[in-house]
Amino acid sequence: MTHARSPLKGLKILDFSTLLPGPYASMIMERMGAEVLRVESPNRPDLVKGLEPQIEGASAAFHQLNGSKKVCYLDLKQPGSVTRVHQLIEEYDIVLEQFRPGVMERLGVGFNALKKINPELIYCSITGYGQTGLYCDRAGHDINYLALSGLADYSRRKGQAPVPLGMQVADIAGGSHQAVMAVLSAVIQRQLQGIGQYIDISMTDAAFSLNGMAGAAAIAGGEQPAAETGWLNGGTFYDYYETRDGRYMAVGSLEPQFQQRLLKVLGLESLRDLCLDFSAKAQATVKAALKEVFLSRDFEYWWQCFSEVDACVEPVLTFEEACAHPHFKARGSVISGQHAPQMAPAFMFKDDT
Repeated sequence: MTHARSPLKGLKILDFSTLLPGPYASMIMERMGAEVLRVESPNRPDLVKGLEPQIEGASAAFHQLNGSKKVCYLDLKQPGSVTRVHQLIEEYDIVLEQFRPGVMERLGVGFNALKKINPELIYCSITGYGQTGLYCDRAGHDINYLALSGLADYSRRKGQAPVPLGMQVADIAGGSHQAVMAVLSAVIQRQLQGIGQYIDISMTDAAFSLNGMAGAAAIAGGEQPAAETGWLNGGTFYDYYETRDGRYMAVGSLEPQFQQRLLKVLGLESLRDLCLDFSAKAQATVKAALKEVFLSRDFEYWWQCFSEVDACVEPVLTFEEACAHPHFKARGSVISGQHAPQMAPAFMFKDDT
């Protein structure tokens, strides 16, 4: 019987991917109990491996993504390596790859070739623009996918340039997470119907789908999103506020009960009615008042004030501060890795009732 804390025990994944999206996806499944065999090229190293800081011959990021996976070294341009993949696919019946469209087929290890060996094969390809379409052979990175999707345009301040984000939204939320969901859906289908599946993940398509509420409003209602015009992108008092010492607090007090607590702490209870008025004029007045008050005190003061109030107001922490925060400590968000401390999985499975 599979242990509840390893729900994917028994799944075996052959991972040909490098960089971030594919390795992050297989890392998630490996941490859920799947066995992952990473196929590395002996003469084409993963660029992530060479990043700094280096720990025991590889970067900290590489250890985070791949540290506990099994590894085999194969040059896919050599006939013997292709034969070895054909042998492995009888056991490792889920494939994850991240080459440009057509590359795996030319090497003799594409879906059509491998499904002849294992008809129940699940084969997932992650690319920037998908296997078809005008851009399918085009190179790209996270910033390009966010730009084309429309997300970058309205995720900025009015009159200012879009900001390169500190994490890779399209790569992870668009590539890694979508791949995991699709693969596990195909596993369920295979269990029910006994068939394999080819999965085409486009990080640009996935980024486009992340438009979510704003995109739905634009397509169905003609309300085009723009910088600082929506409820959640700076068009209301839902925003970041600078403190006297140059730090920031995040205010998300949209619901009335949270608004009342926010205004009470700030001494702005006279603005209660304006907070409930989401017209541009009213919100501009509220934001100006909040900005003035937050600038009157230092970051530590506001952090302490709101740590005791359930008002959807939190400090903007550095990553170092986040690691030391009591909440993340209580959740065990940093764990001991094989080579160095690492970020823990963002999910918990419990078998106790």
